[in-house]
Amino acid sequence: MADVQNNTDIAAMSFEQALDQLEKIVDDLERGDVPLEQSIRIYERGEALKKHCDMLLSAAEDKVQKIRLGRNGEPVGTEPLDPE
Repeated sequence: MADVQNNTDIAAMSFEQALDQLEKIVDDLERGDVPLEQSIRIYERGEALKKHCDMLLSAAEDKVQKIRLGRNGEPVGTEPLDPE
């Protein structure tokens, strides 16, 4: 994996790229044939990838909006899809 030591490459990844690497890390760790020191490093990378995916998902959720319609059925604005 490129730049596993400091994970600087993660910030430039798309959601799909980060998720793909995260899935590979999970597979590697589940297999159990990775030495302990390497397991720790790739686990830490997995945590960074998860955080990046969470950030990208949160940003996407913020962009998802629903269109509000007026009484005449015409669009009058937008609001969050799931208001809290």
